[in-house]
Amino acid sequence: MLKFGNVITAMVTPFYENGNIDFDEFDSLARYLLENGSDGLLVAGTTGEGATLTEEERLRLFRFAADEYGDRTMIMANVGSNNTAATVEFAKKAEKTGVDCLLVIVPYYNKPNQDGCYAHFAAVAKAVSLPVIIYNVPGRTGGKILPETVVRLAADFPNIVGIKEASGDLVAATKIARDTKDDFRVYSGEDALTLPITAVGGTGVISVASHIIGKEMNAIVQCCKNGDMEAAASINQKYLDVMTGIFTTVNPIPVKECCQMLKITSNCVFRLPMVNASDEVKNFLDSMMKKAGLYDRK
Repeated sequence: MLKFGNVITAMVTPFYENGNIDFDEFDSLARYLLENGSDGLLVAGTTGEGATLTEEERLRLFRFAADEYGDRTMIMANVGSNNTAATVEFAKKAEKTGVDCLLVIVPYYNKPNQDGCYAHFAAVAKAVSLPVIIYNVPGRTGGKILPETVVRLAADFPNIVGIKEASGDLVAATKIARDTKDDFRVYSGEDALTLPITAVGGTGVISVASHIIGKEMNAIVQCCKNGDMEAAASINQKYLDVMTGIFTTVNPIPVKECCQMLKITSNCVFRLPMVNASDEVKNFLDSMMKKAGLYDRK
């Protein structure tokens, strides 16, 4: 169901203690998210520990999500890598699983220049018919795609339909929103910048915090779109410490721990190199959620 809403949750991937994917828990979590503010689901992204999943596991997750929830919501599949040929081939396989949209990261480690970034995304766009979302996250990739390159790609390839902008650069987000067509989606890739990016013409957020404050994240975006900036700012201020605190250590460690603490999920298992939070971090997260009143919600 290709509807780009306010909040797309970058889902965690639940595992059994033996390291296998827990599809029952994935199902339970997805249903919870869709009932609590999420308009779409991103599968096997950074938050979903996609880098530790095999190709077969990712395709199985895509197919499961598409089959189970595709008639209710938009399913976005993370298919990017730093190898253009491999990304193209995997994108083709992902397209056959029934997902609605593909997320493709700016190649990491290689740090291509802007011509290389253009060529990378052009190759993917030419190979598939599904909509493609660019993922710009310099903090993880070591490189970035500039607004001018995004605008050029959007103009040249109709199926490049948006960007997850996680550079922290509001000027860049503003330029992209200004210089692309009205139906090009600019999503914040940082929860704490959801309000300002929406205010400068953005679509919403591809969110981690929406695991635990999904309705609130959606309300921030919708209030902003409705022109009620006072209400948007009030909600934003109330939950700002959650939006930042959820990244107190490397994602997705805090959000998985929070989901277990709030009994949204039943366990908290990671694949190396991710490990469980320290007692200090768990105490911090506990205090953060108590202060925000998250334990008191029904």
